[in-house]
Amino acid sequence: MLDLDKPQIMALFDFDSAVQLIHTAYVASAQGDVQTADVVHLAFPQANGDCHIKSGHIADTASYVIKIASGFYDNPAKGLPSSNGMMLAFSATTGQTLAILRDEGWLTDMRTAIGGALATRALARRDASEVLIIGAGIQARFQASCLAQLMPDRALNFHLWARNAGAAQALAADLTAAGHTAGAATDLNAAIGTADIIITTTPATLPLFADGLVRKGTHVTAIGADCPGKQELPTGLVTSATVRVCDLAHQSLNHGEFQSAYRKDASLKVTELGHVLSGAQPGRTSDEDITIADLTGIAAQDIAITQAIIDAADSTKI
Repeated sequence: MLDLDKPQIMALFDFDSAVQLIHTAYVASAQGDVQTADVVHLAFPQANGDCHIKSGHIADTASYVIKIASGFYDNPAKGLPSSNGMMLAFSATTGQTLAILRDEGWLTDMRTAIGGALATRALARRDASEVLIIGAGIQARFQASCLAQLMPDRALNFHLWARNAGAAQALAADLTAAGHTAGAATDLNAAIGTADIIITTTPATLPLFADGLVRKGTHVTAIGADCPGKQELPTGLVTSATVRVCDLAHQSLNHGEFQSAYRKDASLKVTELGHVLSGAQPGRTSDEDITIADLTGIAAQDIAITQAIIDAADSTKI
C-alpha cells in the first residue's frame, strides 16, 4: 500500500499525465461512466471554513477514491494554508486500501486548476490573451500557472485583482518572477471591461461585480461556488450568456455558480464540459459569444489525479 506525504506526491506529479487523465475523466463523467455519491458538505461558519467529501469510481478502472478537502479561508492570516485534506484509493475488485495520499489539499488545488485551464482553453476565443483573475489565493496562483502551461502558444497577460490589494500585488510579483507577464489591477470594473478571459477564485456569497460589465466575446471560468449559498457572478450574466458549461449538471444547478440562476429559471440549459471536450456538443461558436464555465469539482477529477500519482509511484517502484 502506498502512503505518501505532500513532498513525495509533488515529486511524483507529472503535469501532462494528470491533464490527460483529467480530460478523459471529464469525458467519462459526461458519458455516464462515473459512479459517484452526493457531495458531503460540512460548514464551519465561525471559523470561515468548510469541508467537502467526494467519492467515486470510473467504469473499468482499478480503484475507487474518497477525497476529503477543506478550506479555512482565514488561515493565511495565521500563517497557515487555506486548503487541507487527503485522497484515499481502494481496489475496485477487493476493497483493499491501495493508497493514502496525504496531500494537504495540494492535489485538490491542482486538479481544480487543471479543470479550469481545460475549460478555459476549450471555450475562450482563439485570440484571447488578456486574463483577469479575481482572487489572490492558492487557486488564483494555480489557475495562472496551469493555464500558461496548457496554452504555451499564447502570450497571456495576467491581471490580478483581490479585495486585499497587497495580496494581488504579491501574487503578480510571484508570477512575474516565474516568467509570466502579470500585474495587479486596481480598478476591477475597468479590468472586467478589457478582459478576454475572467477567472474567479473566491469563496464569495454575493456577486463580485455588477451585471453589464463583461463584453461580448469574453469567457468566464467560475471556480469558487462549490456549495449552497456561494456566488461569484451576477445572475443576469449567467442567464444571458450564450453558452453555459459545467462539470456536472446536477451539482452545478444545486450548489454551483449556476444555482442562483436555476432557482429563477428551472429551464436553464447547461452543457457538461466532457461533451465539449469530446466534441459531442459545441462550446463557443462565435467570437461574439459570452461563455461561462461553472466548475464545482467532481469526483472523477480526484480519481484521475490520484491515479496519476499511483501510476508514477508504480513506475518508480515506490
